[in-house]
Amino acid sequence: MTESPASGRTATRRLAEVAKKVGVSEATVSRVLNGKPGVSEATRAAVLTALDVLGYERPTQLRGERARLVGLVLPELANPIFPALAEVVGGALAQRGFTPVLCTRTAGGLSEADYVEMLLDQQVSGVVFAGGHFAEDDAPHDHYHRLLELRLPVVLVNAATEGLAFPRVSTDDEVAVEQAFGHLVSLGHERIGMVLGPEDHVPSNRKLQAFRAEAARAGLEVGPQDVERSLFALEGGQAVTNRLVKRGITGIICASDVLALGAIRAVRRLGLSVPEDVSVVGYDDSAFMNCTHPPLTTVRQPLESIGRTAVTLLVSQIDGAVASTEELLFEPELVVRGSTGPVRAKVGA
Repeated sequence: MTESPASGRTATRRLAEVAKKVGVSEATVSRVLNGKPGVSEATRAAVLTALDVLGYERPTQLRGERARLVGLVLPELANPIFPALAEVVGGALAQRGFTPVLCTRTAGGLSEADYVEMLLDQQVSGVVFAGGHFAEDDAPHDHYHRLLELRLPVVLVNAATEGLAFPRVSTDDEVAVEQAFGHLVSLGHERIGMVLGPEDHVPSNRKLQAFRAEAARAGLEVGPQDVERSLFALEGGQAVTNRLVKRGITGIICASDVLALGAIRAVRRLGLSVPEDVSVVGYDDSAFMNCTHPPLTTVRQPLESIGRTAVTLLVSQIDGAVASTEELLFEPELVVRGSTGPVRAKVGA
């Protein structure tokens, strides 16, 4: 059977596009696609990855191999912490010869489960999830269990719900709260509150346990009225902070920088000042938190270490090693800026 002119043009275009993407000759691409010798393993892998990235099907004899693609599934890009993590993970993957495929959930768009199906269709070598449904007790987890059954290399960045036996790398929530709480106590605050994520959010619940332990250690009373829950959005932080301030809270620990910015806005809308009337501590130290007004005191996540360790764990699995499912905890760092200050002395005291 002779090749049709249309299919011939497609094959020629494919050779040209892949060669340009990899930076090699069309003859080299042809040798790889036809299984001919004389091509280095690195070049061969780069050509196959380029085929996957450009959306071309691999030749039949090469389809059994996994692509040197790695899925990076994030909940959003509006929160600066996630693009920062993507940059670290993407760079570390590139150094190991892998290409990241960024998958971000959007309202009305693809779900995590949809992305998993798409990544499996692309025959990815593994997946890194950050801040996803694995950290939510009430979210759907079937797609994670499917990945476990397929034994696809996976790493989770952040605390996970019970029953998901993947390697995990997380910031130590207990230490984060210990640092933030101790800082506010050192400034004389006795009425300290928290703004956390939803009820089923595992990292938020860890922070809550640590908050109660720190309050007990300091001899301070905290009750349900001192803790508010919100979606991780500026508007949510603003809404719940209104209630805390009206109850007399003078120091607020937030589960993210975005929530903290909402808290600062709420304090101002009430005609008060940060930090003169209310001190606010964030969590993440995402981009530009030193440029806010006032600059945000926050607990910095060690993103560089977390991202690189996640890639190391993933690549070791891809190479055939059995990775431990014991969670690796990284210690955060309190960064003191202008959103926290001494508690204001009571009039007449």
